[in-house]
Amino acid sequence: MNRTSTDPPSDPRHPADRPRKGRGAVGNPEGRFEQESRRREHDGWDLEEDEPGLQTVVYADAARSILSHNDSPDVPLSRSLNPYRGCEHGCIYCFARPSHSYLGLSPGLDFESRIFAKHAAADLLRQELAKPSYRVEVIALGSNTDPYQPVERKLRITRSVLEVLLQARHPVTLITKSTLILRDLHLLQELANMNLVRVCLSITTLDGKLARNLEPRAATPMKRLATLQRLKEAGIPVTVLSAPMIPGLNDSELEAILEAAAQRGADRAGYVLLRLPHELGPLFEHWLDNHLPERKNRILKLVKETRAGHLYESRWDTRMKGRGVYADLLRQRFETATRRLKLNRTENPLDCERFRAPRDPRQFELF
Repeated sequence: MNRTSTDPPSDPRHPADRPRKGRGAVGNPEGRFEQESRRREHDGWDLEEDEPGLQTVVYADAARSILSHNDSPDVPLSRSLNPYRGCEHGCIYCFARPSHSYLGLSPGLDFESRIFAKHAAADLLRQELAKPSYRVEVIALGSNTDPYQPVERKLRITRSVLEVLLQARHPVTLITKSTLILRDLHLLQELANMNLVRVCLSITTLDGKLARNLEPRAATPMKRLATLQRLKEAGIPVTVLSAPMIPGLNDSELEAILEAAAQRGADRAGYVLLRLPHELGPLFEHWLDNHLPERKNRILKLVKETRAGHLYESRWDTRMKGRGVYADLLRQRFETATRRLKLNRTENPLDCERFRAPRDPRQFELF
């Protein structure tokens, strides 16, 4: 059950050292900015049933601005909006985990159980769009954390943002792995009728068991494929993101993921190689220790082959796709599969000419 609070978190540490049901991270290590660290030691009396329950707590994020800007040439969209910080889906590979360190929290269990909700997102967006200086560019909704994670069912922040974008006739892309997006199908249809929306659905694996361990609170792969088909049948263009590709773990599924998505109506596709910035490297290694110890060394060896001997490179020209023989082969496989499946044949950019500045609901109309 979710609890909502406006107070900052006091000390939500849960130093578990074994996998928790429904959670991705194994443990809750301190963030990179903390000067002290704690380590749990067993005294022989610790019992599994003694572990405290880990509930999701939602805090109010008092953000004063809502749009983020990006100038990296390897990211196709320069403007993004994220209704939430932290993500309850619990994907162990999520590159956004280290951002919780800026809040004094852990990129581990804190990231997936201490969620910060931007309740004023729609109002802040309306104010931004109403500025005379505003210039239209496609907004990526959910480029950092999933806009349709479980707390959205109750808070409806993403929905309120979509309503503002529809009112302003503003183009948007949504990135998600959740079936909850179907709740807003009628809004998406209205946007699609004006060529103002594209949904990017992330599918990491078709293996249900692997998905439960990699992304424990996200929709199952089959439900995501069904969601993709529903969106396409409703006239909404859909891109499949086979991401992230993890060498030695799920990269063998690349073609199967693309084919399954194409059969259900996806017309575009993309992929991203596993990214392990900052604290995410040790978190992923710990996850391998607990879930796939017999494959850990091979997976990490292959990851390093794509990152010049490291777990991660932050260079913009290599961070998304990697480099080296293994990364080149993955790129060739993707290009061959998309040609065969007739994906990415047309661009069809979203319409930026329909925009009209939204009216402030607090103002009365003159006529």
